[in-house]
Order: sequence, then structure tokens, then C-alpha cells
Amino acid sequence: MKTDYSIFAAGCFWGVQFYFKRFPGVIKTQAGYTGGNIEKPTYEQVLTGTTGHYEAVYVEFDPEQTNFEKLAKLFFEIHDFTQKDGQGPDIGPQYRSAIFYKDENQRQVAE
Repeated sequence: MKTDYSIFAAGCFWGVQFYFKRFPGVIKTQAGYTGGNIEKPTYEQVLTGTTGHYEAVYVEFDPEQTNFEKLAKLFFEIHDFTQKDGQGPDIGPQYRSAIFYKDENQRQVAE
């Protein structure tokens, strides 16, 4: 089976993962940190707000069942992307909203 993937940051990765792993066509999800300036940061390092990392979710999906556009729509529905430096009660730069697109098509859809 051919799969595809995308990476979304929309606040606390546990909450984001909750929605994506239940979405039809999603094969697996993995919560983690992306985007910063330290390789393999610890929770404590990211919590300082100085590493540049985002809490994010890797989403692997079956393109026969869903696509990046549907996943991006879900991304925008599950959080307030206009809130700066956090989501709801989770405040800090690691909770910022971002889509880490992997190619030009994902960039265009995200924009």
C-alpha cells in the first residue's frame, strides 16, 4: 500500500493527535517536536521556550482514502490558528500553529 504523510502543529500534540488518529484514512500518528535548533530535545528543554520547537503530529495516511486537503481542513477546524503563542490554556511558543508541508502541493493547499 502506498502511503503519504504530513506534519501539523496546533497546540498540545496529545489533543491534536486525538483528532487525527480517528480521521478516516489515517494509518498512524506520532506526537513529537519539530522545527527547533536542538537535535532530540527533552520536554524540559522545549518547555523553556528557547529551542524554537513546535509540538507537532506526524500523520501517515492512505491517499486512496483521504488526502492532504481533507487533513488540512481538519487542522483548521480543531484549533484557533489566530491565537498567538499557544492554544487555549497551553501558552508558550511550542504550542504555535503551523503546517510543515513536505512538497509544493502541500504548501499550495495549506496557503
